[in-house]
Amino acid sequence: MEEHVKHHLKRQLRRLAAERPYQVAAASAAALVLASGGPLITGGDDAPAAARTPAGVAELRGDTTVASRGEARAAAAPSSATPSGAAPASPRAATSTAAADPDLTRRPEPPKAPKRKILEYDYQAQTTFFNCGPAAVRNALSAAGIARSQDQLAGPLGTDQFGTDSVEDTTRVLNAVVKGDPYRSRMIPGGAATPAQMDRLQADVVAAVTDGRGVVVNVAGTATDTEGGWHSFPGGHYIAVVGYSDDGRLVRIADSADPAVPAYWMTTIDLANWAATRGYSA
Repeated sequence: MEEHVKHHLKRQLRRLAAERPYQVAAASAAALVLASGGPLITGGDDAPAAARTPAGVAELRGDTTVASRGEARAAAAPSSATPSGAAPASPRAATSTAAADPDLTRRPEPPKAPKRKILEYDYQAQTTFFNCGPAAVRNALSAAGIARSQDQLAGPLGTDQFGTDSVEDTTRVLNAVVKGDPYRSRMIPGGAATPAQMDRLQADVVAAVTDGRGVVVNVAGTATDTEGGWHSFPGGHYIAVVGYSDDGRLVRIADSADPAVPAYWMTTIDLANWAATRGYSA
């Protein structure tokens, strides 16, 4: 009986190879089943298609391309988590809001300084001929709303009959009183200020006054104010800057030397040259 079945199978394979090559896969699968001792479903051309094609054998498409199992799984697998009818997420959707909107990450620009500003301050003339340092620091502090007497400041400044040594002392004492240590010493060591030092003084005055602070300047020699007033201190002197105008090209000076002329305007260029060989606290 087995020889008869084998003979029948071989004859079917020859006929399939000659007439219907696409069914060879099905017959081969049947042969494998027979060889393994499993049951065999036989039938002629009139047998139902389901019977002629063993389970697991891919059906032929109209374009004769065999669908792979991977393709079949991909076709049968449910779509991704995107809800039905929803458009796929754009790659930009994953970008953070801060990155997508540069306005959220851009650093805010500092407010522009006004063209002119004069601080309110409490003027006081120096109480001794050598007390210009304490008087200038006192007047500058009053512009920030801080009250100190010249006597209270003289000791920390190291002031004696020879005056106050340098802007390093005025900077130190100002920072000891004003919150945040905002003051820095700027030296102008040459006999005349350079254009860069003039620009630096102008910027420092504008920044300090805009911040509500007076500037203390150690000057030496002679300078003329915008009204033609002559101010001469060959041995050195301290003054306070309490305002500016024209974007800092002009500065308002509170001078403790003469209560008859407590304040005057001077160009920043002239003040920078007046401070040459000395410096300032801003």
